[in-house]
Amino acid sequence: MIRFLYADQLTAHEKLAHAMFVDRAKQFKERLGWDVSVDSTGEERDQYDALNPLYVIWEDPDGSHGGSMRFLPTTGRTMTNEHFLHLTDGVQIQSPLIWECTRFCLTTGARPQIAAALMLAGSELMRGHGVEHFLGVFDAAMERVYRHIGASPEVLGSAGKGREKTSVGLWAYTPEAKAKLLAKAEIPQEAMRHWYERAFGARPKAKSAVA
Repeated sequence: MIRFLYADQLTAHEKLAHAMFVDRAKQFKERLGWDVSVDSTGEERDQYDALNPLYVIWEDPDGSHGGSMRFLPTTGRTMTNEHFLHLTDGVQIQSPLIWECTRFCLTTGARPQIAAALMLAGSELMRGHGVEHFLGVFDAAMERVYRHIGASPEVLGSAGKGREKTSVGLWAYTPEAKAKLLAKAEIPQEAMRHWYERAFGARPKAKSAVA
């Protein structure tokens, strides 16, 4: 199932949260070799996890973490504006209609449907919260993942070549893209709507990130 959880709600889901941060360490530190911090418990966290972001998490039936991603409104601090301006020619992207998506993470051996389910959850978040685009920085490997599940972004800028290529893009979910995600995720729209409304109700109010 999908869970929509703000950072200040993670204490009620300690097992799931710990598994998410450990999987982030395995993906970004061990497999990709990124310069990220891992604490003594094996968790990878950064300064943006302290801003009360919204996490979209796939929880397996046994309560373990299958995959996740992190969202922050671009009206506040974002990784893109603070660390990747070279990809946007120095232009800061800030709008109440654009949220940043970072730390897209899949557990080792995750089923392909989980990536599609996370992106589908993103489209539900857009619908319910009145967001028009998601902003994100991604590498060459993730570009292939997005293309495979039918959720490729509009690329705003790139640097590097081959496996070293890094890009920044905007996602907008068209009806055609959503139909592809529904097929790939193998999840009924009604189920995704139920998970969303369980978290926020029919008319949610977005929480502000702590600057």
